[in-house]
Amino acid sequence: MAERRRRPGFLVYGALLAVVAGSVFPLYWSFVVSTRDGSAIAERTPPLTPGGHLLDNVREVFDKVDFWLAMQNSLIVSGTVTVSNVVLSSLAGFAFARLRFRGRDTLFLLLIGTVMVPTQLGIIPLYMVVSELGWYGELPAVIVPGLVSAFSVFWMRQACEEAIPRELLDAATMDGCSILRGYWHVGLPAIRPQAAVLAMLTFMAAWNDFFFPLVVLDPHDSPTVQVALSTLASGYYTDYALMLTGATLGVIPVIALFVLLARHIVQGALRGVPNPDLKR
Repeated sequence: MAERRRRPGFLVYGALLAVVAGSVFPLYWSFVVSTRDGSAIAERTPPLTPGGHLLDNVREVFDKVDFWLAMQNSLIVSGTVTVSNVVLSSLAGFAFARLRFRGRDTLFLLLIGTVMVPTQLGIIPLYMVVSELGWYGELPAVIVPGLVSAFSVFWMRQACEEAIPRELLDAATMDGCSILRGYWHVGLPAIRPQAAVLAMLTFMAAWNDFFFPLVVLDPHDSPTVQVALSTLASGYYTDYALMLTGATLGVIPVIALFVLLARHIVQGALRGVPNPDLKR
């Protein structure tokens, strides 16, 4: 007998709508303020409809800071860090999950142990290394330290453990497939949804990073988006309309990447969900 499908009720839809509204409203309100002048933030009743100052605010943002350069730098840094993390961590995760070598578990435990070290403790040593290499004010100063992370390796190792059957990999090896070919033809297609999620998380983390770029980059010659936004917010008087205009412009690449990877992210989220139409 087929299992009876239960349809979600109004409470479920109401809760989902409330979560969506709570998530989208800050972005919408930032856009609304960016379309008005600086007095909109001080109004007793917050504005909820767009105004007519968006183009003027955008022009003023690009006049006050070199926002094109900041967007270009952030795209270079975030794109390079994202691609490097996905490639290197998937290779390392594949090795930790499906290859047998001496000291594998000990090395993995040491790698996970580095996650417990607070990021702030590494700022001064990293700054000293960057200065010694002559990278101060250059993009490699923020790219190289983020090329791979312990979290990325852990994420991809768990993905390989769950998505890549050992039997399938052994069969490919018996057919003469090398380790790299097994990774490329067997492992990578199986972990594509998890890699898409990792790419999204890594890009967001690199794009939103503020403290370390502020320390090692020149805010005038080589800013990132977050450093440029801090420049807009500095000074005796903060024009919140301009600052939120810059924030609205800065969030566009993140939304675009999410839309691009949405199909793979949803595919990964739906893995393991039972089909209600299946018969017992």
